[in-house]
Amino acid sequence: MNFDDYRGIWIYIEVKDGHVAPVSLELLGAGRALADKRKTELAGVLIGSGVKTIAPTLFQYGADVVYVYDDPIFEHYRTEPYMRALLDCCHKHKPEVILYGATPSGKDLASAIATDLPTGLTADTTILDIEEDTGLLLASRPAFGGNIMATILCKKYRPQMATVRPKVMKALPQDPSRTGKIVEEHIELREEEMRTKVLEIVREATKKARIDEADIIVAGGKGMGSKEGFQLIHQLAEVLGGAVGASRDVVEAGWIDHHHQVGQTGVTVTPKIYFAIGISGAIQHVVGMQNSDLIIAINKDPNAPIFQSCHYGIVGDAFEIVPLLIERFKEEIPKLKAAADVKEEIRHA
Repeated sequence: MNFDDYRGIWIYIEVKDGHVAPVSLELLGAGRALADKRKTELAGVLIGSGVKTIAPTLFQYGADVVYVYDDPIFEHYRTEPYMRALLDCCHKHKPEVILYGATPSGKDLASAIATDLPTGLTADTTILDIEEDTGLLLASRPAFGGNIMATILCKKYRPQMATVRPKVMKALPQDPSRTGKIVEEHIELREEEMRTKVLEIVREATKKARIDEADIIVAGGKGMGSKEGFQLIHQLAEVLGGAVGASRDVVEAGWIDHHHQVGQTGVTVTPKIYFAIGISGAIQHVVGMQNSDLIIAINKDPNAPIFQSCHYGIVGDAFEIVPLLIERFKEEIPKLKAAADVKEEIRHA
């Protein structure tokens, strides 16, 4: 394998209901930094039916080139046709790196591609870098139960591949002036050759809290002592109009449902304000919230690792501090809302 034949950073562009998945835009931002470091092109690979019109959006978020496979056979995601299209593109253009969102379809496609090429695949990456001279991708992720950060390399094969969790990377600001090159690709696939068929897509409505979309998250850990003690977290979240988050220990103890779990084995979140209360700060949890705009930690252990990851830290008993916060926020929030209403009235006057 001649590594000199492999050039370019690629992003698999995931499309849902006619729109680019947010994680793909986030990966274009990360990929742009890698491509600039290697002085190479950043490309998006767009597979679907009626998706060619989406390509200009990808240029606005950092792509230089978009390879498009637009055919009715790609209307719904299925491993086989998508894998064959991406393999076809790889064999033609030989990328150095391919990044996928760590979504159900992204992980499925990445593992299928890695098996067929063959090459390595790093799953659930949280930090990406690349060696400027060698092009070696440095894909880092928590390991050994979240106790260490491991950097995984693929030294013998190309392309190098990784899946990246949503909300970990940052999308670039949209730039409507950016343009690029669209390369229309085609591969002969017949429906009767496909071993799987999509008969129906059933969308189930749920009332689960979407903590990954919340602007304010109040998260609690085992330091809250019990399920009853954890109710303080709910009370503070309610006063602030925020969502409730939790550490893995809390979920495993049965104090709250899994969809509230923040961390490597839960949800990655990027709220404007994140309260970490009674949470020690294990790597497994921190990687799920470290990109929050403002992190406030409360813990009675002054040596708790969470204080290395927060912007503001309060050393003390949560059962003394949180009630005081609840009381003060109840007093101040109505005043702030009233002031905001006055400003709005003045603006419209």
